[in-house]
Amino acid sequence: MSTPRIDKDADGLRVAGDLTFATVGALLAASQPLFSACRGPLRVDLSGVGRADSAGLALLIEWLRLARGAGCELQFQAVPAQMRAIAAASGLSDILALA
Repeated sequence: MSTPRIDKDADGLRVAGDLTFATVGALLAASQPLFSACRGPLRVDLSGVGRADSAGLALLIEWLRLARGAGCELQFQAVPAQMRAIAAASGLSDILALA
């Protein structure tokens, strides 16, 4: 299992590691300040994500909620195939803008 991390860079946020039931709680806690300070559109690059399950998808939804509360719009990029499949099966593709 790869411990997840979220880093801020010039283009937005970059997420790496596994987004699973075992890992998303700590990542959510670590990421909250990044979203509360957000203004305008923010790109979230998920190209570094390894394994992902429904908890990872729930994390993206929580990030959307946090960002919207701060007046920020998230744009998820490079969403892993596992997460896309779970989102499609759950009817969440539109909410997450995973066209």
